[in-house]
Amino acid sequence: MADFTHVETWIFDLDNTLYPADCNLFAQIDERMRTFIETRFGLDAAEARKLQKQYYVEYGTTLAGLMDRHGTRPEEFLDYVHDIDLAPVDPHPDLAERIAALPGVKYVFTNGSVKHAENVCGKLGFSNLFAEIFDIAAADFLPKPHTATYEKFVRTHDVVPNRAAMFEDMVQNLEAPHAMGMTTVLVTTEADWIASEPAEKRPARSADNIDHVHHATEDLFAFLNRVRT
Repeated sequence: MADFTHVETWIFDLDNTLYPADCNLFAQIDERMRTFIETRFGLDAAEARKLQKQYYVEYGTTLAGLMDRHGTRPEEFLDYVHDIDLAPVDPHPDLAERIAALPGVKYVFTNGSVKHAENVCGKLGFSNLFAEIFDIAAADFLPKPHTATYEKFVRTHDVVPNRAAMFEDMVQNLEAPHAMGMTTVLVTTEADWIASEPAEKRPARSADNIDHVHHATEDLFAFLNRVRT
C-alpha cells in the first residue's frame, strides 16, 4: 500500500482522470475544437486540425493559442467545445464514495471550464465532493503545465505542497507539482484514440516511465483503495 498519510489536499484533473479515457469523451471535445477553427477561419478539416494541434503543443491548450494569435473570446470557445454528449460517461458511485472518504479537502484542477467540470462530475455522481473547481478562467487562462498556474492555485487555496497529492493523465502536467513537493499520481490509459495525439501532449501510456511521477495507475478507484490514509 502506498503511504498517503501525509496528504491533506487531494487535487484531481478532470478529463481522462476522473473518468476513463477509453470512454472517448474527450474525442468529442477534440472534434469540436477542430470544427470551431474550421468554421471560424474558413479552413478545410486537415488545415484546421493542424492549427489546433500546433497551438495545443505550443501553448498548452488550443484556446491559449487562439486567444494569443487571434483574440478569440474564451467563453465563446469553451461553450462551443464543451457542448457534448455525456452518454459515454458512466456514473461511478464506488469512486464517489472513496473520494468522499479521503481525509482532507479535495479539488478539481482543470484546463476546461467550471461548467464542463460540473456537467461531467454530475454525470459521474460526484456533485458536492469537491471544495472547488479551479478552472481555466480561475487560472487567468494560463493553462497547465505553466508553473505560474500551479502557484496561483496553491496561493488561492493555501495548499501546503508537501501535504498535497495531484492526479493527472498528462505527464508534463505533473512536472511543476513534483518540483513544488507534491505527491504525483499519473493515470494512464491504453485507449486507441491517443495514438493520434502529438507524442508530447498525449495522455500517458502504462509503459511510460517518468522521474517526476511517484505513482502510476490505470484504475483510479483501485489505486485509491490501495493507499494508506
